[in-house]
Amino acid sequence: MRIIPAIDIIDGKCVRLSKGDYTTKQIYNENPLEVGKQFEAHGIKYLHLVDLDGAKGNHIVNHKILNEIASKTSLIIDFGGGLKSDNDLKIAFENGANQITGGSIAVKNPSIYMGWLQKYGSQKIILGADARNEKVAINGWKENSKENLFPFIQNYVENGIEYIICTDISKDGMLQGPSFDLYQKIITKLPANNPKLFNGNEIKLIASGGISTISDLPKLALLGCEGAILGKAIYENRISLKQLENYILNVG
Repeated sequence: MRIIPAIDIIDGKCVRLSKGDYTTKQIYNENPLEVGKQFEAHGIKYLHLVDLDGAKGNHIVNHKILNEIASKTSLIIDFGGGLKSDNDLKIAFENGANQITGGSIAVKNPSIYMGWLQKYGSQKIILGADARNEKVAINGWKENSKENLFPFIQNYVENGIEYIICTDISKDGMLQGPSFDLYQKIITKLPANNPKLFNGNEIKLIASGGISTISDLPKLALLGCEGAILGKAIYENRISLKQLENYILNVG
């Protein structure tokens, strides 16, 4: 299972929210590049970079920070937040994103999102399936859509999606453990019961939200999650970078 630390950006700074609520913003570092380099120094290869300004403003904002981290580290970056147009996507890839995550756009304008999937391929486009009470949330998690989580995921799997990031918003930033039951449900409902081949694609479910101790990671791996995104647990020293380094060495 891949270990994927998160850097969330507001006003150029590394922050964390609780349950996606912008009023709970806490600044952890004013230099996201410094944080990225710390991850890299401990053997971490992947980064989940979220443009929270972009998510709120409905267009890419923090592409310069993306460029800086991509050009000055070897981290493999998936980038999300505010990607709403072909031009947003172009800017993200030109500034070093290896993958992009689309959530709101996949709900509100599936034709654009499917166009990205067809143009760039399933290795580059991640489905952001973030949910509150099993309803897909949109617009920086500020509102629930009418989309039920499981049919939403199923539809995109049938249309060629491989990578799915699923955050249980009620767990995000709360340090109370991830939503094991939700991931078990998703994996059970996916074709051939996790994560077997479907239409030639291997489904890769990435857990996000609530991870609080190092012991959460093997449990998620046992469920069949392909990756796990960690945020506040790192910044609050619930999980040390040395622990992550050892975990990666032991399971790699």
